[in-house]
Amino acid sequence: MRHVATGDRNAYDRCIFHVFDHSGRALLIAGLGVYPNTGVIDAYATLKVGDTLHAVRASDALGEDRMKLQVGPIRIEVVEPLQTLRLVCEGDGTPDGLAVDLTWQSEFPAVWEPHHVGRTGDRLTLEGRRFVQAGGATGVIRAGGVEYRVTPEEWTGTRDRSWGVRPIPGEQPGRAAEEQRPEGFHWVWCPIRFRDRFVMVILQEDADGYRTLNEALLVHADGTGRDATGHGEARHDGTRRDEQLGWPHVDIRYRSGTRVPEGAVLHLTDSARKPVEIRAELLGGSPLAVGAGYPPAADWQHGTWQGRGWVDRRSYDLTDPNDLGLAAYGVTDHAARFTLDGETGHGIFEHGSFGRHDRGGTP
Repeated sequence: MRHVATGDRNAYDRCIFHVFDHSGRALLIAGLGVYPNTGVIDAYATLKVGDTLHAVRASDALGEDRMKLQVGPIRIEVVEPLQTLRLVCEGDGTPDGLAVDLTWQSEFPAVWEPHHVGRTGDRLTLEGRRFVQAGGATGVIRAGGVEYRVTPEEWTGTRDRSWGVRPIPGEQPGRAAEEQRPEGFHWVWCPIRFRDRFVMVILQEDADGYRTLNEALLVHADGTGRDATGHGEARHDGTRRDEQLGWPHVDIRYRSGTRVPEGAVLHLTDSARKPVEIRAELLGGSPLAVGAGYPPAADWQHGTWQGRGWVDRRSYDLTDPNDLGLAAYGVTDHAARFTLDGETGHGIFEHGSFGRHDRGGTP
């Protein structure tokens, strides 16, 4: 855990939580990451309510105890691995400051996402493994003088853990980055929690629509899903506990003249070749480039050295171009209500579409 298998400065190990209420009132996004070859550990928590985004970010020197998942006021406690976790963001002592104390409880097994590889020219610049899991959360979120009581019946919580190599700001771009920029990038990532099943849909396409990442998987609540080798286990009746849902296609309805999604239909196929259609109603989005440290954020990005004991608290007005900055050129996570076979579920519709995209058209 101290000495990773590569000397690449971009080595990382990171997690993200999404916790949101089913009415679309509030969306919490929080995460923690370690960057062993740059000696940095950092974390963030953001809460979107209306057009306001409350954010807390913290960064420090990575210590020797890799079991200590804490940076400044933010910490993650593993109560029971893959089952129960506690997520805490200490407040600043004021009624308006963002404070979080949640216990996340799994309802479905963790499942592998596909091996993610990206290159700039001939150089490997992204290689990640991830797993995703859905459950419920219990506890309290406070911000802006308002207290939100979180319950599994009215809120959904998903989490994702990834590790490998992923670009950290600060490296000289080199010729390949300057001369071989991608013409387009199209991304959809959807973990969806229904009452008795969990659906995960991922797709990534190049400018010409070529699919470079692809997954559509249904996991039943009565199973343990894929084991650590990535193989599905069988139920007592001999059927699998996870089911592949074919080659996903996503039709997105954009706001006129923009690439801001307002709704979507996920077209899947079950093992009997029967069409499976999931409709998504988007309840409100939080741009990951604002507050959460994802590129192309201008004020802070993951893995960057801020000095020891750095903590930053602020609120953003998402209607202010000065606050929004380059967020329009980053990925946005939308809390969403999904419908499948007449049943309502809840999850995240994560989306980004930049540059040319021939298959889906260019809004």
